[in-house]
Amino acid sequence: MEKIKMTTPLVEMDGDEMTRILWQMIKDELLLPFIDLKTEYYDLGLEHRNETNDQVTADSAEATKKYGVAVKCATITPNAARMTEYNLKEMWKSPNGTIRAILDGTVFRAPIKVKGIDPCVKNWEKPITIARHAYGDIYKNVEIKVPGAGKAELVYTAEDGTVTRETIHEFKTPGIIQGVHNTDASIGSFARACFNYALDTKQDLWFGAKDTISKKYDHNFKDIFQEIYDAEYKEHFEAAGIEYFYSLIDDIVARVMKAKGGFIWACKNYDGDVMSDMVSSAFGSLAMMTSVLVSPTGVYEYEAAHGTVQRHYYKHLKGEETSTNSVATIFAWTGALRKRGELDHIKELTEFADNLEKATLATIESGRMTKDLAQITTLENVTALSSENFIKEIRKTLETM
Repeated sequence: MEKIKMTTPLVEMDGDEMTRILWQMIKDELLLPFIDLKTEYYDLGLEHRNETNDQVTADSAEATKKYGVAVKCATITPNAARMTEYNLKEMWKSPNGTIRAILDGTVFRAPIKVKGIDPCVKNWEKPITIARHAYGDIYKNVEIKVPGAGKAELVYTAEDGTVTRETIHEFKTPGIIQGVHNTDASIGSFARACFNYALDTKQDLWFGAKDTISKKYDHNFKDIFQEIYDAEYKEHFEAAGIEYFYSLIDDIVARVMKAKGGFIWACKNYDGDVMSDMVSSAFGSLAMMTSVLVSPTGVYEYEAAHGTVQRHYYKHLKGEETSTNSVATIFAWTGALRKRGELDHIKELTEFADNLEKATLATIESGRMTKDLAQITTLENVTALSSENFIKEIRKTLETM
């Protein structure tokens, strides 16, 4: 069979631990036999990021701007334990946070629905899409560990030399300080991305923050969303028969739990990080969620919305069999390949992406799945497969298409 030709490369961002192992399996079994795969490769494994002083992460984001479409494997965001384990020069920032800051986009995450895996929340009949702001907050923070008594201040010096100063806290004992920021331009891009996505998908848009407590920071999000909605989108929403509304984040959470689904939930950066995990877990598994970063200039970066599956990786290193769910990583590849095919007008590539997704879901629905799904499925007589055998079963299904 002649392989599908590509004209423009994808930016390929390799990752860490068990997902790195799955990444290569997916390429070997599901992609390379069918596609003349063109990628510009960047190794975002923690060891290589350390060797390059994390320059490779910034380079991969700039390449994404150049080529328009990227696919990313899960990566480690190091903590103190990782510093020792990998002998790191410093505790490098989240690569996802770095890439998102450079691309200034919005992350849209939605659960992958499959027969036999029912949501834990019984009234959720349709997927809930999380729209996560992808800039600022704790992902671009500055922190100080306070050694003892002293005065912490927030200081802003304008270009003309004018100084604004606020006392944060008068420390009597040791403590910590964290400074976070955002920009009106990025918040505006986030708002427009959410409004456009809602119109494209004909779904209601909900947005929640904590403006009653954060009367300037969170209130600024609320105000910018409302100003842009009133000036640019209100008439379009009314014509489409969809709704935008803002409420406090705690009220939104309560509404979400009682809702039927089928809407977009816009979240600030940290809220979106946490709530996308909650939504994906409640729909079945962290490994059953799509994730795409969309920039204001129309650049796309597809990734799995979960971690590197460290526990399974250590088992793999010992030669023990693992049963790691690769669905989200497969769907990161299919999302990127489909978008590449759309942009380059390669029908065969978009059709291949569609078929690979159908083959993945059909394999699960036939009763062949990884252990995490086998434990929660309502299907009977299922077979829990190893990481590698699950991917090989998907290939068998794909070849029948």
